[in-house]
Amino acid sequence: MDEVGGSPVRGADILTFDIEAAHRAVDGVVLRTPLLSCPELEAACGRRVLLKLESLQRTGSFKVRGALARIAALTAAERSAGVVACSSGNHGRAMAWAAAHAGVPASVYVPEWVDPVKLAGIRASGAEAVVAGDTFDDAEARAVADAAASGRVYVSAYDDPWVIAGQATVGLEVVETLGRDVGAVVVPLSGGGLAGGVALGLRHRLGGAAPPVVAVAAERAAVMHASVRAGRPVSLPEEPTLAGALAGGIGENNRFSFVLVRDTIDQHVIVTEHEIANAIRFCYNELSIVVEGGGAVGVAALLHRSEGVRPVGEGPLVVVVSGGNIANDTLASVLTEQD
Repeated sequence: MDEVGGSPVRGADILTFDIEAAHRAVDGVVLRTPLLSCPELEAACGRRVLLKLESLQRTGSFKVRGALARIAALTAAERSAGVVACSSGNHGRAMAWAAAHAGVPASVYVPEWVDPVKLAGIRASGAEAVVAGDTFDDAEARAVADAAASGRVYVSAYDDPWVIAGQATVGLEVVETLGRDVGAVVVPLSGGGLAGGVALGLRHRLGGAAPPVVAVAAERAAVMHASVRAGRPVSLPEEPTLAGALAGGIGENNRFSFVLVRDTIDQHVIVTEHEIANAIRFCYNELSIVVEGGGAVGVAALLHRSEGVRPVGEGPLVVVVSGGNIANDTLASVLTEQD
């Protein structure tokens, strides 16, 4: 049984997760995003609520943390050759930005349904954007094949140890700000890089005293949740969802993120499309914050599924608002819907 910060994690080679190196890679480059007090949610939860606004992060999501950590770990030859990524949008935008920041060529594959805001962001950073496939899995297969054929490094959005270590810095910041006084951390769940990374970051700093991590999946993008229930990576049909950032598979040969989610996530919650829409409206109308569907699932869980969030002690609930990249027409449509 491997140890991370004194707390056991089974199955994964935790030595591959160099969280301190990732922290050095992002330090001074990423924004130290604020923890916003949210009294409007406290009535539903019966305790203080703080929103960790990664929606204000560079490129509009937490993904830039993992992208910077992965780019920093490349060899000189790998930097010269460049990188390939696949993304539903946010990882691609982050990889494009991080690669440009380091002077590394990048190609990003995206499915045909990619949010146009995210596609524009990828291209604005100078990366090659390749629209390929009806689904995320189709686009990912093309990207992996391209990387293999060209000899470039493929950077997974979720199943790469450096990417996961970069996402762990969200957890480090929570601890650096609040110390041990945290009741639980509520995190969106997709491929598991963020949820597993945050859990690792908390355990790296606090060991066995780390607070529980609550992973929130969208009902129409719950492949990791289904995989944990099945005890192995599984595939599900891809469905349209407001939480497009959470869509896509986790890969049948998943090496890192499945084990991390299985062994470090304490609680799971699933939210519906209606609940995600309500959360987007809540953030906009009550908090004056623009949040994309995938970034709003933690807020949706507190608004509608607070009984599934079981904190410890008296500390606040910290909700990671993971992204704010939403197309204007999508936002307008959600805001004009009837609750």
